[in-house]
Amino acid sequence: MTLVVRQGFLCISGYVEYLPGTRKGDKMSEHFKRLKRELKFKGAIIDFYQDTMEIDGNHTATWDFINHKGAAAVVPVTKEGKILMVRQYRNALDRYTLEIPAGALDAVDEPGIECASRELEEETGYKSNNLEWLITLRTTVAFCNEKIEVFVARDLIPSHQHLDEDEFIDLKEYTLDELKEKIFSGEIEDSKTVSALMAYAVKFHQ
Repeated sequence: MTLVVRQGFLCISGYVEYLPGTRKGDKMSEHFKRLKRELKFKGAIIDFYQDTMEIDGNHTATWDFINHKGAAAVVPVTKEGKILMVRQYRNALDRYTLEIPAGALDAVDEPGIECASRELEEETGYKSNNLEWLITLRTTVAFCNEKIEVFVARDLIPSHQHLDEDEFIDLKEYTLDELKEKIFSGEIEDSKTVSALMAYAVKFHQ
């Protein structure tokens, strides 16, 4: 069996498998060549790799790469035009944050709209049959391939929250102007939330 790694894909006796973080048809810059990608840690949502890169054909460097299976988020809009937000504890920051509802895909091939619909009900206790794509985000392009699809949900239907055992979420509603003030004051820092709210403001409130 012959195993060779070239620029993001694994060749085993003629079989080609594209490695995480690459897509068929993508081309690396002529200045960079990935020599190998080694899995260092496999987590529940993310996998941590180290890449050995050849730079300009004359030296190598080790780059960190985090593979994320993807996520979806939703901007839930009430009939009064207010936006539902979730307040929850974030271990990485060791504090509570105010965010739009969001969550990881169940599988890498799960459609974003299905994930967004599920997270809407789980976190807010509302359903919607009216979800519209808003934007797609790449949150940390320097070392992670995480992609978040964001949708706007209208015509909300009361249901029930379905929180995980380790989830404690407070549901709050705000006007768009109130949320913009929280962004510019620094109270809201979460990148997907800032991007989604500002995109919503530009697309629907200009």
